[in-house]
Amino acid sequence: MQILFIADPLASFKIYKDTTFAMMREAQRRGHTITVCGPQDVSWVRGGKVTARVRDIVLTGHPQDWYTEQPVRSAVLADFGAVLMRKDPPFDSEYFYATHMLEQAERDGARVFNKPRALRDHPEKLAIMEFPQFIGPTLVTRDPADIRSFHAEHKDIILKPLDGMGGMGIFRVGPDGMNLGSIIETLNKDGAESVMVQKFLPQISEGDKRVLVIGGKPVPFCLARIPQGTEVRGNLAAGGKGVARPLSERDWEIGNALGPILQERGLLLAGVDVIGDCVTEINVTSPTCFQEIFDQTGCDVAALFIDALEAALAALPVR
Repeated sequence: MQILFIADPLASFKIYKDTTFAMMREAQRRGHTITVCGPQDVSWVRGGKVTARVRDIVLTGHPQDWYTEQPVRSAVLADFGAVLMRKDPPFDSEYFYATHMLEQAERDGARVFNKPRALRDHPEKLAIMEFPQFIGPTLVTRDPADIRSFHAEHKDIILKPLDGMGGMGIFRVGPDGMNLGSIIETLNKDGAESVMVQKFLPQISEGDKRVLVIGGKPVPFCLARIPQGTEVRGNLAAGGKGVARPLSERDWEIGNALGPILQERGLLLAGVDVIGDCVTEINVTSPTCFQEIFDQTGCDVAALFIDALEAALAALPVR
């Protein structure tokens, strides 16, 4: 099977930890062929099928020159055995348009994972509000007065933009309310942008756990991303330390409850972020942590993913 990976430039990959690379490596190990492009390479001409300028690559197994490539060619997305959308956030207007292009490719016959409509209709921070039984006190608003009232009630809070990634734009405000007004102005932009406000969870000191859900089932190990020094954020991009751990009883409860729902919506892979007993985000664009979990536990997450991909394809009608 030929698999098209729509991703960031290969030159940006850190292959010792990159999840998309881990997927590619396992796919090639099983005999599948690998093709790559970026969202900017996808096009759609009137009356035609969605195509892309793509490159076929072969992984070499070397840490430096880690792939060889063939010349760029044009290909119809529906001609691939599977198309994996692995472009990293931000989920900006171009990402939004890409989901529409990929949805048209589905109408052409392409098999896209995660489903474009599911990516578009499942905002990673807002998605948690559908599952109040698994989240802490949370508010989404544009109104500064609402934020101040939430702070007055809960005393110690976290504020973040809805479109942030990697811990970007996350602020903590304690009981003294220091800088709350300035932070609201920065995030809210005079009412132009919504803000998510959550009660601070002190269990962050034990790690912000990434619970991976593949094919509707939780992976047995999570990656706890532990804040370092005086940092409140556990995100690896913000300097957090990743420690793999077996899922707790609560993690299993969350993963088993959310997994079938996410799978039914066309989300083959999701990363559910859990602090203590509370879900804080549900990541669906390009969830990571495959290699960190494998390196520390031996649990081959990439193999579990390709298993799920092959099973999902086998369950689809023959084209």
